[in-house]
Parts: sequence; structure tokens; C-alpha cells
Amino acid sequence: MGKELSMDTTAAARHARFGELPERVRFEDMAEEAEAAPRGGANAYSPEGSWKYYSCLALDLGL
Repeated sequence: MGKELSMDTTAAARHARFGELPERVRFEDMAEEAEAAPRGGANAYSPEGSWKYYSCLALDLGL
């Protein structure tokens, strides 16, 4: 009986200190839907301009 009483007092102290857990967030509420940018926009792939972003260690070292 003494152990049950001490568990209840520790549980009560923990509850007084930390309170309750927040409500669970549903998975549907976590996901956000956004429309994709149309093709041909600012983020479109441009083969002519892709060389600007190409990085190669061998080219950087002049090999």
C-alpha cells in the first residue's frame, strides 16, 4: 500500500509540474497541399543555362 501511495504522489507532482500533454495532431492536419508552379515559369529547366551551376572537382583543379 505504501508503494501505491508514493506512486500516486509522484504522479500528482509530475502532473502539477508538467500539466497534460497537448492533443494529438491528426496526420491529415500535418500535410499541406500547395499547387505546383506551371511549366515554363521561373523554376523551369534551361539546358543553355545549366552550365552555370555545374560543379566538377576535376575541372576546378584543372585536370
